[in-house]
Amino acid sequence: MKLTTKRLILRDITRKDTKDIAENANNKEVGYYTEAIPYPYSLKDAKWFVNKCLKEQKEKQRKNYDFGIALNTNNRIIGVISLDSVDLLNKKATMGYWLGKKYRKQGIVSEAEKVVLNFGFNKLKLNKIKGEAVITNKASNSLFKKFGFRKIGIEKKELIKKNEKLDAYMYELLKEEWKK
Repeated sequence: MKLTTKRLILRDITRKDTKDIAENANNKEVGYYTEAIPYPYSLKDAKWFVNKCLKEQKEKQRKNYDFGIALNTNNRIIGVISLDSVDLLNKKATMGYWLGKKYRKQGIVSEAEKVVLNFGFNKLKLNKIKGEAVITNKASNSLFKKFGFRKIGIEKKELIKKNEKLDAYMYELLKEEWKK
């Protein structure tokens, strides 16, 4: 599976991506704001994630789409954007993403998010895409708002990082809201 933008290639993850994933995910800030990424993030963690992705890519009816975010200049993974818990019966999924620190503030996630929302609503025919962001993660909260996601609540103590309990905002976007 591959999606493209002017600057990016969003594609299925391969074993060759293991080192790049480990390198870009091994950042205190990435781990702090992301549910599934510990810090430090090791090559072993990246191998586990890549194996999970490879297994899910073979499923007849995929429940998770983890797209590696790569610049089209070198095709190396600098982050991941996902549609997880894809429920085709109820036409919904959850979006999440992370990006290596040195690639932030360049509009990369914004560019990737637009394409993945189009994929979810138009290709998978979803009705709703949900997301969440730690309350103090200003960048992710701004991105959800930018794309029209509605804040629908707060998940108390959603993430536990080094014994710190973090609250997160919950968001949702309906297909008809996306079309506007």
